[in-house]
Amino acid sequence: MRSRPHAAARRAVPALTRLSPLLLSIGLLVACGRDAAPAEAARPVLVTHPTASSHTATAFAGEVHAREESPLSFRVGGKLIERQVDVGDHVRQGEVIAVLDPGDLQAQTRAAQAQLAAAEAELGRARSDQSRFAKLADDQLVSRSTLDAQDAAAKAAQGQANAARANLEVARNQAAYSQLRAPRDGVIATRSVEAGQVVAAGQTAFTLAADGVREIAFALPEGMVATVKPGQPVQVESWSRSGQRWNGRIREISPAADPASRTYAARASVEAPADALELGQSARVYLPTNGNGSLSVPMAAVQRSNGGNAVYVIDARTSTVKLQPVQTGAFGEDRVPVKSGLSADDWVVAAGGHLLRAGQKVQPVDRDNRPVAVTAAATATATR
Repeated sequence: MRSRPHAAARRAVPALTRLSPLLLSIGLLVACGRDAAPAEAARPVLVTHPTASSHTATAFAGEVHAREESPLSFRVGGKLIERQVDVGDHVRQGEVIAVLDPGDLQAQTRAAQAQLAAAEAELGRARSDQSRFAKLADDQLVSRSTLDAQDAAAKAAQGQANAARANLEVARNQAAYSQLRAPRDGVIATRSVEAGQVVAAGQTAFTLAADGVREIAFALPEGMVATVKPGQPVQVESWSRSGQRWNGRIREISPAADPASRTYAARASVEAPADALELGQSARVYLPTNGNGSLSVPMAAVQRSNGGNAVYVIDARTSTVKLQPVQTGAFGEDRVPVKSGLSADDWVVAAGGHLLRAGQKVQPVDRDNRPVAVTAAATATATR
C-alpha cells in the first residue's frame, strides 16, 4: 500500500519537466515586455527659413469713401414735397434731386415785383419834377434850394428803385432755392429727409459722393501715429477682391485722436481702376513694416514662453526641436518681424508648434510634404 504514492510521484515528474521550458519562455517574454518601451515616432513638422521682414506689413481695416463728400442742404426752409433720388442713385451736375413747396417763396417774389413797380413809378415822378424844376430855376422862378431839394428827392427815388430791384433778385433766388440741385456728378451716399417733412435752411438732406478718386478711411492706433506720415506708400486690398492689391499713399492723418477709441482718423488715396472700388465697401490698408535688416517668420510659428515669444528651431544633430526665445516687432497680417534671436539659416517650425515639446524628435517637411534635409551647418546659428 505504501508504494502507490511513490509511483504517482514518479509519473508526475516527467510532466513537470515538459512544462518547465514553456513556463520559462513565458516568463522571459513578460520580463522583456516590461523592460523595452516602444520607440517614439518622429513627428512631421513644416519648416521654413526666416525671410527679410520687408515682406511684412501691418494691416488696417478700412472703408471706401470718395475724395469729395458734400453734405447737401436747402438754402431756405420749407416743406419737402418731392424727392427724386435715393441712396445709390447716380446724379449729374445741375440735376434736381428734391423740391420744397414754393408757394410762400413765389408770393414773396410777387410782392417784391410790386414793390419794384411802385419804386420805379416814384422814380419816374421824381425825375419829371426834377426836370420841371430845373427849367423853372433857369428862368429864376424857383430858388436854388428848391431845385436842390428836388434833386435829392430824385436820388432818393433812384435808391428806392435800386433796393426794390435787389429785393426782387433775392426773392427770385429764394424761389429757385426751393429746388435742390446736384453741385457735381456723383452718387447719393446718404439720405436723411423724406417727402412731407419740414426742413430747415442748412439741414443736411443728402450726402453726395463726387465721381473721381476713391480713398480708404481707416484708423491708426496711438502707438503708430508718430511713425506714419502723409505721402507714405501703402497697398490696398478690397474684401471682395481678395489677393488683388493696388498701390496708394497716405493722404492725411487727423491731428487729434478720437475721444472714444483713442485712434487717429487717416485716409489713403488708391491708384485703382474706376470700377474696382465701390463706395462703402470694406478694404484693408497694408502699411509696410520697416524691417531695418531684421527677419520675419510666419505668425503661426510664434509661441508664448516665459512671458515672451519664442519659436521652435530644428537641431540637425539630434533631429529634435528646441524652443528659441526671440524678440519680435509689431505683428503683421500673417508674418511677424523678428528683431533678434534668429539667423537666416535657421530652420523654424512654421506651424503646429503648440503640439510640440522641447527635445521632441521630428521629421522636417516642406509645404508639399517632402522631406527636408536639415544640415548641422544650417542650424549652428540657432544655438547663438
